[in-house]
Amino acid sequence: MELKGKLAVVTGVSRGIGYSTVKDLLEEGVIVAGWGRTAPDIQHDNFHFFSTDIRKAASVLNAYKETVSRIGANIEILINNAGVGFYYSFEETPLDKMQEMFETNVFGIYYVSQQIIPNMKKLERGHIINIASIAATNGIEGMSAYCGTKYALRGISLSMMKELRIFGIKVTTVYPGSVKTNFFDSMDVITANDNMMMPEDISSTILHVLKTPQNYLLAEVEARPLQPKGKK
Repeated sequence: MELKGKLAVVTGVSRGIGYSTVKDLLEEGVIVAGWGRTAPDIQHDNFHFFSTDIRKAASVLNAYKETVSRIGANIEILINNAGVGFYYSFEETPLDKMQEMFETNVFGIYYVSQQIIPNMKKLERGHIINIASIAATNGIEGMSAYCGTKYALRGISLSMMKELRIFGIKVTTVYPGSVKTNFFDSMDVITANDNMMMPEDISSTILHVLKTPQNYLLAEVEARPLQPKGKK
């Protein structure tokens, strides 16, 4: 796909992978609508921030209407990046934290995607990239609820892919391993470090996936740090 001049929506843009992805898309000439609760420090003519809580359907609908009003309805790129995770053993996971993870990581994908898919179908083109996690491929001690949300996201994403490809719409799921972001700020047992991948590594992968030929679909991409525990 030629990216220059395309319209994109990226969720969770204040930091980390979302922030880096927005910067990369802007470098390619993409017009970007950033949806999130906190505005990023990005000053660019092609970047438009819309305050959005993807956990709430009404907030997402409002962001979509404002986006269409400001940049247009022909959104061809959607990066579902916003996500949250907490570290608790299964029996000690607080209900409110579990609800927050499912509302963000699962329901948020529905609220956002369901606004944008109908016009992609009319265009008969588009690319949706869902940022999951390797937590969607194997259980992790102390992160049962988070893994549950990412397993759910994997099932949703693969079903979306099969439903939408007949309309010329691509759906790609990206499964990053550990990335040096603020994701780990709330976890005492895991600290972000230089052995992890960088947000720019994942955003460059997203860019590569978006640029693939129209009839070439990367359904799933798994990325891991080469030496997660450092050199021997």
